[in-house]
This record gives sequence, C-alpha cells and structure tokens, in this order.
Amino acid sequence: MSAFVQQLPALIGVVVGAIGSYLAITRGDRARFQREQEVRWEERRLALYADYARDLKRSVTLAYRLAAHFGCDSHPHPLAPADAEPLFAEAANARDASGEALLMLGAQEVVASAREWVTVVMDMEAFLRGATHDPERWAALPPAQRAARARYYESVRRDLALPAGHSGQWPVRENRSDRAGS
Repeated sequence: MSAFVQQLPALIGVVVGAIGSYLAITRGDRARFQREQEVRWEERRLALYADYARDLKRSVTLAYRLAAHFGCDSHPHPLAPADAEPLFAEAANARDASGEALLMLGAQEVVASAREWVTVVMDMEAFLRGATHDPERWAALPPAQRAARARYYESVRRDLALPAGHSGQWPVRENRSDRAGS
C-alpha cells in the first residue's frame, strides 16, 4: 500500500495532464471549427453579393441598350423592344432568385443598398416601357443607377471587411464616328 501512496502524486499528475490536454485540444478544435465556419459563410456571402450584382447589372445593360434604340443613350449596341422583352424577363427572373438568397444571407445594410439599387433599375425599366422616351428624363437615371451601385459595393466591402475598391466610374471614350464628322 505504501508503494501505491508513493506513486499516487505521479498518477494524479498523469490524470490532470490528460484532462488538461483533452480540454486544450477540444477548445482549439472548437475555435478552429468556428473560424472555418465564419470563413465559409463569408465566402458564400461574397459569392451571393457578386451574383446579385451580376444579375442586376445584366438588367442595367439591357436598359442602356434599349434606351439606345429609343435615342436616349449612346450604347453602341441598341436593342429593339421586341428583342429586349424576353431578355428583360430572363434578367428579372435571375435577379429575383439571387435577391431571395440575398435576403436570406445578406447583412441588413447590404440588403438595404441592394433594394435602393434595384429600385433605380426598375425606374429605368419603367421609363423604357412608357409611351414617351424623353432623353432629358433618361439623362437623370444612369447617374442615379451608378450612385446606387457604388453604395451597394461600399456596403458589401464594409460587411466583408474589405478595403475600399474602385468607384466604378470609367472614363467614356468619344464615339469614333462623332470625331470623324467633326
């Protein structure tokens, strides 16, 4: 019995060490799992935000092309209303699907700025469906769309803790045919 009592402190030390190792490994695994979950959700949100922007931008491009057909925009590839209608329907379906995903996973600020951007795009589409196509009324819509898009991207970057990005303002080249006529 005295040999057992002599070895008891060492045995207690082994048990305490085993319990401590188990707790440390469990805690480390839990922290690693949480970090991996956060990264996974962040990657999903980034993909979702990009998908929504791409789907909405498809509607914007179609609006510019149709506006060019009506003489309201200088897009180099005008699109006739009959050709545009099925493309607008397809683009709206895509943005509705990605918009639902945005509502589920997006941060509140991002969802609010997405709603603002899509509202401007819908205003553009309503203008193009209207009976009159006044170029002066149209002229206010593209800058509003670009500003709403910039706010959407800013909110996405804030949500994902990304550095500030490009403004999206690209210099527009003069139309070569306009210069040739000058």
